[in-house]
Amino acid sequence: MIFRQLYEPLSSTYTYLLGDEQTGRAILIDPVISTTERDLAEVRRLGLKLVYTVDTHIHADHITGALELKRAVGSKIATPAYDNLPCTDIGIEEGKSFQVDGITLHPLHTPGHTEGHFAYLFNDRVFTGDALLIEGCGRTDFQNGDADALYKSVKEKLFSLPDETLVYPGHDYKQRFVSSIAQEKARNPRLGGDRTLEEFKHIMANLNLPYPKFIDYAVLGNQQCGVCPRDLPENLESYCHQMTRSPQG
Repeated sequence: MIFRQLYEPLSSTYTYLLGDEQTGRAILIDPVISTTERDLAEVRRLGLKLVYTVDTHIHADHITGALELKRAVGSKIATPAYDNLPCTDIGIEEGKSFQVDGITLHPLHTPGHTEGHFAYLFNDRVFTGDALLIEGCGRTDFQNGDADALYKSVKEKLFSLPDETLVYPGHDYKQRFVSSIAQEKARNPRLGGDRTLEEFKHIMANLNLPYPKFIDYAVLGNQQCGVCPRDLPENLESYCHQMTRSPQG
């Protein structure tokens, strides 16, 4: 199996490339529209063919590259069935594995950051999207976020995975790449240890974070599987421009 972790610095988003060495077919988890050319160059460099993009949820801080990649190379779009997006080729559900040759993802519905949020378990690693970050978690104050639901998703679903399971998050803002279930259970200041639901809700209610500057454009664009609006203010245009340079790829 071929694996690459790719980074988009503007929204600090991680994109994950998984490829089957025998068949040469590959998937991208959470691609970003501004790095589609970078991602395709990496796919080609590795001698792979992109056949699917898979998103964890409807993002609020960047626009997915799913539609752009479909137009470029014909890859199909897979998103959580819960979100019922008409632009999706395949709706992903918990209890139904998603398989591309030797790559098998086991979807886990992990609501809380958004209602339709999914994590994907793959062998010894889990792609957690925004549900569980390294020593953190996604916000719960927009897109029908729910702190109660997120606490349950992490504590009962993600933290029930084997301790040695590697955690690959949807974002990191401190240049960290990977964690583990054991590490998050022990060190996550919001959800680790014996943190109670009431304590978690208090933490989430008092983050005092600003309203996401790109959310009003990103959510609408991502409900269409990756459409950049034409009326973007000049200070946000970089979210839709191809990056000439980006790390890891």
